[in-house]
Amino acid sequence: MQHYSPYEIVEGNPANGLVLLADHAMNRLPPEYGRLGLPESAFARHIAYDIGVEPLTRELAAALDAPAVLGCFSRLLIDPNRGEDDPTLIMKISDGAIIPGNHPITDEEWENRLNRFHRPYHRAVSETIARAAAAGGKAPLVISLHSFTPTWKGIARPWHAAVLWDNDPRAVFPLIERLEAAGDIVVGNNEPYDGALRGDTMYRHCMTPGIAHALIEIRQDLIADATDVAAWARRLVPVLAELNSLPMLHDYQRHPSRTGAYDG
Repeated sequence: MQHYSPYEIVEGNPANGLVLLADHAMNRLPPEYGRLGLPESAFARHIAYDIGVEPLTRELAAALDAPAVLGCFSRLLIDPNRGEDDPTLIMKISDGAIIPGNHPITDEEWENRLNRFHRPYHRAVSETIARAAAAGGKAPLVISLHSFTPTWKGIARPWHAAVLWDNDPRAVFPLIERLEAAGDIVVGNNEPYDGALRGDTMYRHCMTPGIAHALIEIRQDLIADATDVAAWARRLVPVLAELNSLPMLHDYQRHPSRTGAYDG
């Protein structure tokens, strides 16, 4: 079995106080999994990864000199943006595509995927955030990057971008305000998804320890090629730099989650 890294860390200056995350950056699978019984075309779809997010995250990390953690495995194998007890952690069917390699699945293989992919990715996220906190002497601002499909079940989605969140508004409201300021895009506030998901990446690494954060979703047709990615990087760089300069976003402040009481 060849070594397969489940994550990539893009180096940046941890003392700058900003950490970028891209849970679904890539559509890769280790060779021993083949294509999970799916056609190759499935891996060009949103069910396999967040289209456009990898190059966008790399451009933002370079421009902002911020460390970033990229997930290097397809969400079809196991979803890093789900808690370990989430029933959608390993999907049997995704947007109409049946995934033969995920059903049936033994308890041993379930645990194997957690140990080889999910847990190492989250350790890398924890360690990257901890390095930023130690280097800057304060809580870092964490921004997670995702993308969403332009239509769902035949209905067009009007948002160009969205900001998802649970119950910590510190970074969210300034972010939405700055994204809307240009007047040329429609920004969803917890649309098309609700950002409160127990056990997901933001819950685990930001809500629980009280770190200011936001999850940015961009419509996939708007970051489908290098030109569009560069345009969105130019839009986001000054916004994120300004957010990162706000002292209120670098304090530890735990907010109650809409998903219920924290464990412990």
